[in-house]
Amino acid sequence: MLPGMQAILAKMRRVRILVVGDIMLDRYLWGDADRLSPEAPVPVVQVTRETCTAGGAANVAHNLQALGITVDLVGVAGQDADGRALTAVLAGQKIGFDPQLLRRDLATIVKTRVMCRRQQLCRLDQEKPPAQYALPPDFLANVLAPKLFAADAVILSDYAKGVVTSDTIRFVQAHVRPQTLVALDPKPRPELEFQGVDLLTPNRAEALQLAGLHGTVAGVFPAEEVVRRIQERHQPKMLVVTLGADGMLVCRDGKPGRQIPTAAREVFDVSGAGDTVIAVLTAALATGASLDDAAALANLAAGVVVGKIGTATVTAEEILAQIHAG
Repeated sequence: MLPGMQAILAKMRRVRILVVGDIMLDRYLWGDADRLSPEAPVPVVQVTRETCTAGGAANVAHNLQALGITVDLVGVAGQDADGRALTAVLAGQKIGFDPQLLRRDLATIVKTRVMCRRQQLCRLDQEKPPAQYALPPDFLANVLAPKLFAADAVILSDYAKGVVTSDTIRFVQAHVRPQTLVALDPKPRPELEFQGVDLLTPNRAEALQLAGLHGTVAGVFPAEEVVRRIQERHQPKMLVVTLGADGMLVCRDGKPGRQIPTAAREVFDVSGAGDTVIAVLTAALATGASLDDAAALANLAAGVVVGKIGTATVTAEEILAQIHAG
């Protein structure tokens, strides 16, 4: 396994990937608590430090950059303090981001997590309605189209915040080169319609929604029915369903295939694990790797990331170390 994975990781550095999606700032407030508030039965956290990192689609881009991949990012943020913090993070990570998408009339999407003794106490979300984050029509034609033509693969990172719409997906599919892979990590909702993407990577709950089975009994995942319905409705060329502690399910031609057991040894934080999966899957497939090899590599990468606290990334060296440890 090791020589093959090393070869794929080396080839990844030669591909160029465009990420289109909902970008956000992930802020962490770190501290400790040793008493309850006199105002309510909640802990009082004494904040000792604050950190910021790229979130949402920006975290997908960060995962790619951490693997040495050339990455360009398209999303929308505000010309506010949070937007400046996010662009500083992206610049520090050497992720290409078009300043035309910083809007004066918009608030940057922010997820603030309060961390106490290495555990997440709560999360505070700040965002506006999705319509405010839609890509401007003139940007699609004048700026996005050339970026699509230059990419070896495109990742549509959908958090249902406004950037990834049915029209955006169709535009991307119409303007990429014939050999360019288009991957979608979806957030299912009634108004989102798509068909024929090259790679679709829902998690368990999202797969049930895409199949129209979201009323299924908790804990039940009828894999054959789910995969068949997704194929009929959305016709993805490749489908990989992430199953959390159960690993991931690799599907072909509307049928469940190999289920890869999770590579995680210790789980601290699952936030951002889906971003890692679609980043590694897409990059590996863009090198010409098989779906089975790409999924195995993505599973190893996710196993590393969930062992870290906070929104995290993985390096090629960490993936190889995970293989050695196995």
